[in-house]
Amino acid sequence: MGDIDDALDRADREGFTREPPKTLKGRINFLVRQLKSTKAVAQELGVSQRSVERYRKGDRKAPPKAIAARIDTAVRSRWQPVVRGRRRKQAAASTGITVETRARFGYTAPVGTTDDGRMRRLTVHLPPEYAQRLFDARAQGGSDQQMRAIVAAGLQEIYFKDGGNRANGLEVEFTDIDYFDVSF
Repeated sequence: MGDIDDALDRADREGFTREPPKTLKGRINFLVRQLKSTKAVAQELGVSQRSVERYRKGDRKAPPKAIAARIDTAVRSRWQPVVRGRRRKQAAASTGITVETRARFGYTAPVGTTDDGRMRRLTVHLPPEYAQRLFDARAQGGSDQQMRAIVAAGLQEIYFKDGGNRANGLEVEFTDIDYFDVSF
């Protein structure tokens, strides 16, 4: 996973209409319902099937931090898929996405302009077509580099070229991400 994939996951979780189960027992029971067996949950979490059964019964209440983090990640990734899908569909069809980043932007531009990359902090609303391209790339298992290229193209057109009103011939590179967040 990369910076952009992580940001899309965070944006997905912001749309929950209900919080996921808080107790360990509730989380394990949710995973068992989703994955259909304690064996499948054990494989997902990297623990023994017996450990999952103990967590489910309430015999063990405090897993090690690493396992607790895996449980949390597994639950949140499966929680409210319909709500998350609806928000992604709306962003791709009508509302678009807002990208907030601090990264190094390099430029390829006509002679007489600077091409030195520099750190910039940007908050830019990208139209729905860029949201759709980003979601499609993610669904097809696109690499972080491919998703960066989509975001760079969006920032180039909307922010740097102002929708075609300036900076014709400018090519933007999006590197050295210090911070990246998405909302939709």
